[in-house]
Amino acid sequence: MRKARLAFSKSLWLYPLSILAIVSVTAFVALRLVDLSRTQPGGVTALFDAMSPDDASRIMGGAGEVIAAILGIVITVASIIVQLAATRYTPRITDMFFRDRTNRAVIAFFVVSAVFSLWVNYAIRQAPDPAHSFVPRFGVMGSIVLLTLSLLVMAPYFNYVFDFLEPDKIVERIRRGGVAQALLRSRGESEEEVDGRRMTALSALEHLADIGLNAIEQKDKGIASNTVDAICDLVVAYMPHKRELDDRWFSIRGRLLKDADFVSMNEVALGKLQSDRTWLEYKALRQFLMVYREALTEMPDIVNRIAIGTRYIGLAALAAEDRAALATVIKFFNTYMRRALNARDVPAAYNCLNQYRYLGEKILSQGWGDEALRIAGHFKYYAQTAHGMKLAFVTETVAFDLCALNELAYDLGADVRDELLQIFLEVDKEAEVAQQEQSLRGVRKAQVKLATYYLQKGEIDLARRIHADMRDERPDRLRSIKNEMLSVTTNEFWEINDRGVVFEYIEPERHAHLHEFFEWFPHLDGARREAGGSKPPAPLGLTPGGAHEG
Repeated sequence: MRKARLAFSKSLWLYPLSILAIVSVTAFVALRLVDLSRTQPGGVTALFDAMSPDDASRIMGGAGEVIAAILGIVITVASIIVQLAATRYTPRITDMFFRDRTNRAVIAFFVVSAVFSLWVNYAIRQAPDPAHSFVPRFGVMGSIVLLTLSLLVMAPYFNYVFDFLEPDKIVERIRRGGVAQALLRSRGESEEEVDGRRMTALSALEHLADIGLNAIEQKDKGIASNTVDAICDLVVAYMPHKRELDDRWFSIRGRLLKDADFVSMNEVALGKLQSDRTWLEYKALRQFLMVYREALTEMPDIVNRIAIGTRYIGLAALAAEDRAALATVIKFFNTYMRRALNARDVPAAYNCLNQYRYLGEKILSQGWGDEALRIAGHFKYYAQTAHGMKLAFVTETVAFDLCALNELAYDLGADVRDELLQIFLEVDKEAEVAQQEQSLRGVRKAQVKLATYYLQKGEIDLARRIHADMRDERPDRLRSIKNEMLSVTTNEFWEINDRGVVFEYIEPERHAHLHEFFEWFPHLDGARREAGGSKPPAPLGLTPGGAHEG
């Protein structure tokens, strides 16, 4: 990292300055030598040795004006650029700009050069008696050098300003600043200093969210994605070090208590947030939620990015064995699902469920069965809610996600295997009452798929539990479900989607178990017949590959 920064500094400052200086000095020396060879000897230094007070006043008058003009140009241009960037991205850019050491050093250099030239010009004295005249030759030489450097620095400095205000660089600086404040472990700090660091970290999250919201408004997907990733990276970097931080960091008081996201909370909720030591995770996820609301129906890719970032934060909590932080992540996943359903945004729900399931699988692999059961219960709730809203595809997606969780639970020998299966079998209870064909078919296909998995593993009793739940199904529906599943011969979907698989696909070696399962239905005519013909038409709004159209 240090080598990369050094190389960047050379390319931005050293190389341009060197090239400009060498070209300027070479041109001057060459022409000066030509002039001296045609007039009088004395060398290059004679230019300064033979300097009268009039010469010095003339030189310094012009030099001072040029340096002052350069200072005015630099301040004007930088102010305009910074203000435009602050308006477009976040007001914090102005503060970042003037706190940056390089910007301070360059502006200070211009100011010092102007003041120095002013006083050198004032020091020149011309009297009738040459013995009483004073020419500050070294001051004049220093002013010329400062003026030269000021002119040389202008081009690299403007290059630096534009680079400084690159959106990606701004996002990264804010993220680094937030991480630095969150991970600083100074036991000797006062309460005010701790509160100041908390507010700096909180401010970093808010400014990142502001940049993301502005980017969504301007349809700038790249910047919006980078801000979401930056918020995620900040929390992921913070999570492993929480145990090492001062207890005062986790208390919600002082200026932190006055934050809009905390001041509106009741004392019980605020106390739990403090005892769980999760205020920073909560704040970060609240920023995610704010961006999520704006991105719904406007920028679906950002919705998926937020779901991915939330999963990464959950995985970091899982790695740190921070159950309270994980519970917070699960709450926000549930909130994403509620927002997606309220907006009737099926693709958003589809993508959130995908990341939510990934997190559930990791939790199950970690051996945290209770948390996995809670997630499965939430899945069931949102499946039934989606069914009531006639969003059949969401219900079907949940069913196949729960099927995957049940398969993993069996492979891991999880203690909650039977409870997960029971939740899975209850997903379609509302659909059975309403007899909605589309929702029920998708859920039944997922249940049949799980039954063939159990039969392949030799778990007849588990497959029988699924059969018992389906025994009252109409024969024509069971027959069509079987034929449709047999007709899907590839697991690669023909359109682009994040899952990249076909829900109904089962491996060829499981086809025999599919026939075996349907033989358990004595009223199913033609249960032994092989499926043939072309693929049946897809239900409305659902492609055969399990991807939502539109």
